[in-house]
Amino acid sequence: MKTGDKVALVCCSNGQPESHREQLERLGDLLSQMGLIPVFGDYIYQDHSVFSGSARQRAESLMNFYKEEEIRAIFDLSGGDLANEILPYLDYSLIAGSDKSFWGYSDLTTVINAIYAKTGKSSVLYQVRNLVYADAANQIARFTNMLFYDKKELYTFSYDWIQKGTMQGIVVGGNIRCLLKLAGTPYWPDMKDKILLLEAFHGTVPQMVTYLSQLKQMGVFDEVGGILLGTFTEMEEKGCVPSIVDLVIQYAGSSVPIAKTGEIGHGEDAKAILIGEKINLA
Repeated sequence: MKTGDKVALVCCSNGQPESHREQLERLGDLLSQMGLIPVFGDYIYQDHSVFSGSARQRAESLMNFYKEEEIRAIFDLSGGDLANEILPYLDYSLIAGSDKSFWGYSDLTTVINAIYAKTGKSSVLYQVRNLVYADAANQIARFTNMLFYDKKELYTFSYDWIQKGTMQGIVVGGNIRCLLKLAGTPYWPDMKDKILLLEAFHGTVPQMVTYLSQLKQMGVFDEVGGILLGTFTEMEEKGCVPSIVDLVIQYAGSSVPIAKTGEIGHGEDAKAILIGEKINLA
C-alpha cells in the first residue's frame, strides 16, 4: 500500500450508535494523516434498532467497494450479531478475483471464514478501531509499518505451548460463538489439518462448554492439525474455573497440539492474524 491509496470503512454487522460518531471521525482523520484516503460506506450508523441498513443493503455497500478499483483495503468497523445475515448476498466470484484485503474481528469471523470457504482467499482478523483506543501509539506504529513498509510486527505474536510442541497449517476460525453460526451452512470452512483459532469476548464456563461440545460433536477436533487459543476476555477477567485451557483439553483431547496467546482477540492491544494463510508454530 502507498500514500494516496483509498481504503473503505464499512459495518457489515451491527450499526454503530450515534455516540461512536466522534470516535469514527477521529479514526478517519488518523487514516488521512497516515496518507490514506478513507471512504465511509453508506450504512455505518444505526438507523432503526441495531440495523444500519438491511442485509442486502449492507452487502451491496461492501460489494461496491470490491468493485471500485481505487479501493485497496476494506476495514469493517463493527461487531455484534448481524454479519452472517449478509452472506447470501455477497458475490464470491468477484471477491475471489479481487486483490483487496478485508479486515474485521468478532462477529466478522462469519464473513472472514465465508470468504475463505468460498474463495480460498485470506482476510485479516483485526479491528482497525484499535488505532484510536488506549494502546493507540503501539497499534499505529505496527499498522503503519505493516501497510507501508511490509514489516510484520502486527502479525507477530508470542505464545505458550499447552500440549505437544509444534503445529503448522492454514488458520481458520476466530470468535468461537460467531464461527459456530456457520455450522451446517455452505460457509463453514474445511477443517481438515487446519489450525483452529478460537477466542471470545463474552461468555464464561457454561457458554464455552456449549461451544466446545458442538465442535466436538461436529468432529472438528478429530480433523484439525492444531488449536491456537487467543484471549477469552470475560473468562480470564473473572478467573473462571475450569479455565478455558482446561475446557479445551477436556473436549479436544490430548493428541491435538494446543498453544495459547494473549495477543489475539478483543483486547485493545490485540495483534492481527491472517485467516486463510499458513502459519508454522514451533
